[in-house]
Amino acid sequence: MQVAPESSAGEAPRAAGTLALPEDASAHGHQIDSLLALSHRFDFVLATVMLGWLVLMLWRFRGARRVAADGGTRRSRGLVMVAALVIFGVVDGTLFARSLGYLDEVLWNFSEPVSNPNTVRLEVNARQWAWEVRYAGEDGRFATADDVLTWSELRVPVGVPVWVQLSSTDVVHGLALPNFRVKLDAVPGRVNQTWFQAAREGTWEVACYQHCGTSHYKMRGTLKVMAPEAYAAWLREASRQAARGHDSADAPAQWGWEWRPAP
Repeated sequence: MQVAPESSAGEAPRAAGTLALPEDASAHGHQIDSLLALSHRFDFVLATVMLGWLVLMLWRFRGARRVAADGGTRRSRGLVMVAALVIFGVVDGTLFARSLGYLDEVLWNFSEPVSNPNTVRLEVNARQWAWEVRYAGEDGRFATADDVLTWSELRVPVGVPVWVQLSSTDVVHGLALPNFRVKLDAVPGRVNQTWFQAAREGTWEVACYQHCGTSHYKMRGTLKVMAPEAYAAWLREASRQAARGHDSADAPAQWGWEWRPAP
């Protein structure tokens, strides 16, 4: 049984400024935002130094006669090479180390959803041009009669890990949750995994970031973050309705899989 979305509420308001990132509604998204902000600060400093040096040289040699470039001395070339390596090591090394820290602490740290007994598990099947979402029903198992199916709508409770397993029926799609700083490829014949945790209630955008055909622009959905009690009540009732309306002959609706272990 598929449950239709209650509303078409869109993405939450953006932060002030037209160039701002989408509002962060996740428990860990601030780490991505901090990494981007650090990258922008490095860019600003390097651009300021290069422009300042250019202006200084134009002023310093403003009255010089035109001469042919000789490539400089060995010492000057060595200084330029050392400066370039130092800048590369500081800038790229810092960003690389911070990125690895985020991967180890959050993105690849499946011990969080594995160890939390309240973790919500979702199977998401991408197809042209919608998202099919499967929840284990009251029996706690996937691919059974009481599974709850929704169409382009994800519902999750606030404050607990949400473990997503993602695949595709037809072509490569890309699951994007901009307000949760999550992106994951949906590949036919393969189940990819990620997890996130919502920090506040609200309704947020679900989008596809891979061009997947002529109606790619229509492949949008919503992620509704609910209070834990409201989510539990919704899932319980939806599971009972699904069990009553289950049709084993409806082959396209039986796309679920046995839950995969953490990578």
